[in-house]
Amino acid sequence: MSAWTLFAVGWLAVALFMAGLWLAQRRTGNAGIVDIAWSAGVGLLAVWFAWGAPGLVERRIIVALLAGIWALRLAAHLVRRLLREQEDGRYRKMRARWGDKTQLYLFWFFQIQALWAVLFAVPMWLACRNAAPLGWLDASGIAMWIIALTGEGIADQQLAAFKLNPENRGKVCRDGLWRYSRHPNYFFEWLHWWAYVLLGWQGPSGWLTLSGPIVMYLFLTKLTGIPPTEEHAVESRGEAYKQYQRTTSAFFPWPPKSEAL
Repeated sequence: MSAWTLFAVGWLAVALFMAGLWLAQRRTGNAGIVDIAWSAGVGLLAVWFAWGAPGLVERRIIVALLAGIWALRLAAHLVRRLLREQEDGRYRKMRARWGDKTQLYLFWFFQIQALWAVLFAVPMWLACRNAAPLGWLDASGIAMWIIALTGEGIADQQLAAFKLNPENRGKVCRDGLWRYSRHPNYFFEWLHWWAYVLLGWQGPSGWLTLSGPIVMYLFLTKLTGIPPTEEHAVESRGEAYKQYQRTTSAFFPWPPKSEAL
């Protein structure tokens, strides 16, 4: 199957999936379902690319497993959060800003996420095209994936446990990994994308796998990750969160400044 056909079919499937979930959010009133759809869409695209790409079969299986498990873990985590919490503040602000045109704009927002899912799956496709024999780069990629998913899972669990304690209402989580980074979950999510760089580096245009961690870093630190999350955190926690900002690294884990000790 040609690359164009592979991408066209993959994009169409995710776009239809997003359209169905847009209808679902009209009933539930919670647009956070798009985050679940994005992670699931990227994982499914990785499996699709692993089936249709021309690279080493063993590596294609590895990519499908790694991306599939990553997507399943992230989607399951987001589902639990969706059922437990109210709609994310980002989407509540969208509704307030868009007014009567909210549903129209949300439809196109969901479709843009379908496009982003395809683009973020490109490094996985490149890794699946790699026909080189398995070697130390592949082992390093698997090790990177294990570290990333373990770290992200621990960070998510620590934050969830903190939020479940009613005594912590209005407070800032500094437990475990959150002592060293204000967003350790984002950091380990970003680290995960380096696995596909290592898996695909020896393949055709392998250097393009760098687009994964580069674009993800920009999204997490400049666009959809840290900026809106911290804006909401300052609104809800005030000076306590501002003090957290002054003393704790935003992204890369680092010992906090003395004020936070």
